[in-house]
Amino acid sequence: MQPKNSTFSDRQAASLAAKKALLEKFKPKPMVQAEAPIDHEAERRERMEAIRAQREAERIERQRAREAAEALAEAERIAAAEAAERERLANEQSIDDLKRAERKARKKEIKEAAKAKKETRAVSKPSGGGPREERAVDPFEEHRRYIQSLERGRERRRA
Repeated sequence: MQPKNSTFSDRQAASLAAKKALLEKFKPKPMVQAEAPIDHEAERRERMEAIRAQREAERIERQRAREAAEALAEAERIAAAEAAERERLANEQSIDDLKRAERKARKKEIKEAAKAKKETRAVSKPSGGGPREERAVDPFEEHRRYIQSLERGRERRRA
């Protein structure tokens, strides 16, 4: 409300002051200037570089983990191959031991057979004859002669 004793010029001056105040409200106000201008492009580049560095570190970590897994798998494969080779060698050794034992048994049987044959010859030998020279019987030599006689028989049949 306006005071009662206001004149036209007072009202006109008040109106003009109100219009100026209204226009002042829309005028740009003085800004506080930063000491250094903000470079938003540089900030964006820094964020991008940080993301790239992080992704590169993650990639390197994945690569190291993959290489470690591959090395572990390779070590397990080598250990399994070595274990298989040891098992194979142990099997071969046991087979060789069995063959050796069989060979010894065969030789022992041949020797026992030769000894028994010698004893039967000595028992069945006629005692009326003159003194005969005793000859030692070698089972290997006897076996060799036996094989030769078999080979001679084969040759006769072929002819």
